[in-house]
Amino acid sequence: MNSRPYTECVETATGTSYRLDRGYVSVAGPEAEEFLERMISNEVASLETGEARPALLLTPKSRIVAPLRVVREGPEIFLLLTELELAETVASTLMRARFAAKCEIEVKAYSGYLQLGGGDGIPNRDYGVEARESWGEDEREAADPDELEALRIEAGTPVWGKELDETILPAEAGLDETHVSFTKGCYPGQEPIARLHYRGKVNRSLRALEVEGAQPGEEIHYGEKVVGRVTSAVGDRALGYVRVEVPAGAEVSVGGKTARTLSA
Repeated sequence: MNSRPYTECVETATGTSYRLDRGYVSVAGPEAEEFLERMISNEVASLETGEARPALLLTPKSRIVAPLRVVREGPEIFLLLTELELAETVASTLMRARFAAKCEIEVKAYSGYLQLGGGDGIPNRDYGVEARESWGEDEREAADPDELEALRIEAGTPVWGKELDETILPAEAGLDETHVSFTKGCYPGQEPIARLHYRGKVNRSLRALEVEGAQPGEEIHYGEKVVGRVTSAVGDRALGYVRVEVPAGAEVSVGGKTARTLSA
């Protein structure tokens, strides 16, 4: 069973359209909903057609395989939006776990777009401003997504390859607040996530920093101690993982430059 594009992106007067480097995986069939419910970290059964919800595909030890946005395209059709380089990984991971589930899993060759302001598509809150995300089979002219980087950093949104990889725990990136349901049924990685949520705490967390001219990879110092490392930076804003004992508003040093933590 093939899924169709949720919407085609057209440029309107409401804002600029940007190309997105997205990967798309269709999961379709009479048992697609049940299969995804037991495979990913957030609830999908309550999604209405056209609605989307963030989720994670995890290892049994709660390491991130891929961040997802799950869209219900129909009663038996779901589309998983992820990073372009992770689409094949998502599809193969789901295929290995499918067993006898009556659903088909397929990577789709769609082109993705983000339009600032109003427009068609699903809401996208990754950039801290009103925006809509859409996709389709045809490519069209759109602005370079690198122009969105400053908005993403300002919004504190982690992305794969910078703030997210297989070494990051979801709670360290704050994804347990947005991508995880603590009331749904079992899925790979549920027990470690629940145990950390209810009984433990992380040692570091993703923080926004005010610092001019920082570079990814630079160490963050608090007094004489190294307390973190920059993951993304544009202009006078940066993101990085910082030890949780460093308070919000603390003066820190990044590559010899004075900086300030903006969030805890």
